Amino acid sequence: MKRLVECVPNFSEGRRREVVDAIAAAIAAVPEAKVLDIEMDADHNRSVITFIVTPERAVEAAFAGARKAVELIDMEKHRGEHPRLGAMDVCPFVPTFGVTMEEAVAMARSLGERIGKELQVPVYYYEAAATRPERKNLPDVRKGEYEGLKAEIATNPERKPDAGPAVMHPTAGAFVIGARPPLIAFNVNLATSDLHLAKQIAKAVRERDGGLPAVRALGMDLRDRGIVQVSMNLVDYTRTPPHVAFLAVKAEAAKRGVEIVGSEIVGLLPLAAVVAAMEGMLAVEKFAVDQILETRLWE
Repeated sequence: MKRLVECVPNFSEGRRREVVDAIAAAIAAVPEAKVLDIEMDADHNRSVITFIVTPERAVEAAFAGARKAVELIDMEKHRGEHPRLGAMDVCPFVPTFGVTMEEAVAMARSLGERIGKELQVPVYYYEAAATRPERKNLPDVRKGEYEGLKAEIATNPERKPDAGPAVMHPTAGAFVIGARPPLIAFNVNLATSDLHLAKQIAKAVRERDGGLPAVRALGMDLRDRGIVQVSMNLVDYTRTPPHVAFLAVKAEAAKRGVEIVGSEIVGLLPLAAVVAAMEGMLAVEKFAVDQILETRLWE
């Protein structure tokens, strides 16, 4: 099998399908890049495009998406529930087949330098690509969001970007680029419109407030549906897989007399997480990946 890296850029547009399709088309036009999945959310006003690409073409493909986002997305007009800094809000490289984390970090920094120089967008590096410990975690980099960074980037030395100009791009904002292991974006929707309750549950289950390990969570308002959501990033699914996070949210909701409407996976997830759910939810003993029919067809 050829060497491949996964890239999962998030864009601050979840309502205009034509814009998201144009960004995906720009990525797919790069030789050896294949778009695997496109997720859009109108309430978050955000889309997630997942693609795989050979290491040699990874920076080119991600840059194509970034350039199209700068062309089509105006952060001055953007409103949505999800925290954000820029048009291509975050772009992680995920080592997949035959690619090391060190190579993924090199891709992230090469992309950041090119975006900063050619598109004049300030860039921050996070996770394994971070150059400063306080910038490793994405929520710390995005503190204050677009509006907050816009007010500080030129005057606060602590907010100086890692690449590009120390001034917000007039329409595209700032980008966050990095390298990380696989992450699962997992949301649980609640049968209530009480945003305070969703925030309470998010606080109860996230790691930083004493909850589940490797879980980041926020309470969000899904106004179009009249409900609220506990939006989670499972940054290490081997420590907290989706089914464990789901049960924790369900238990916290039950304490407050609220039912679960449903849950959603944003983007793709590793097969191992599905296997973990099989073992955890059904108590299947010694379940293995090769017991799944389709995996035997790959051999």
